[in-house]
Parts: sequence; structure tokens; C-alpha cells
Amino acid sequence: MVPVVAFNVIVITLAVLIHYEFLFRITSLLPHMKVRHRFRIVLIVLIALTAHAVEVWLFAGAFFVMHHADGWGHLQGNFGGELLDCVYFSFTTYTTLGTGDIEPIGDLRYLTGLESLTGLVLITWTASFIYLEMTRYWESD
Repeated sequence: MVPVVAFNVIVITLAVLIHYEFLFRITSLLPHMKVRHRFRIVLIVLIALTAHAVEVWLFAGAFFVMHHADGWGHLQGNFGGELLDCVYFSFTTYTTLGTGDIEPIGDLRYLTGLESLTGLVLITWTASFIYLEMTRYWESD
């Protein structure tokens, strides 16, 4: 159980650090951009979506590793064991959509719950960041 908990903590820590770095880089980039403010917001949204996609792929890789490791749980249902199946499961978990066609079994369930919580926090962080940037840079064009 301890290796699974440590693995989960590492994955979540990496996801938060990735998100922080993406938002930090956006903040560093914005003052140097010579484009209209509305395009800055579009760029922020596109970069934020990229950050979320990278984080989903990180969790997908973790699910793939855990599914194929002995004693760490597995995924069952509409699941063929491929990486793209893990990506699909990760997207539905990260966004808390949870279609239910793939079910986590065993210790892998903990990472599933933690991904939902992490996704909720990171999506909210992004929304707050975009709102603050909009109020800072928004002008009536």
C-alpha cells in the first residue's frame, strides 16, 4: 500500500507543478505580447487547455502503469488495456464527467478519486486565473 500512496503523491505533485509552470509562463509572456487584449485571453485559454491535456496524459500514464503492475489494481469494463483507453478514462475522471463505462478496481481507485479532486482544483485555478487576466487586460475594443 505504501508504494501506491507514494506513487499517487508523486503523480499529483507533478500535475500541480505542471499547472503552476504553465500559468507562470503565461504570466511571464503576457507583458511582452504585442497583440490586442482579446487575443491574449484566447491565447491564455489555449495554453490552459494544453496544460490540462498534459495533466490528463500524466494521469493516464499513471493509470497505465498501475493497471499493468501486479497488485496495484486494474481497470475493467469497456477497456482494452491500451494507453488511449487510459487517456479516455483519465479525461472522464479529471473533468469529473465519469461516464461509468470503465471501472477502477483495487488500489487504483484511490488515484481515480484523487484525479477528480485534482482536476476540480486545477480547473478552478485556471478559471480564476483567466478571470483575473481578463479584468487586468480587458478593454472595450
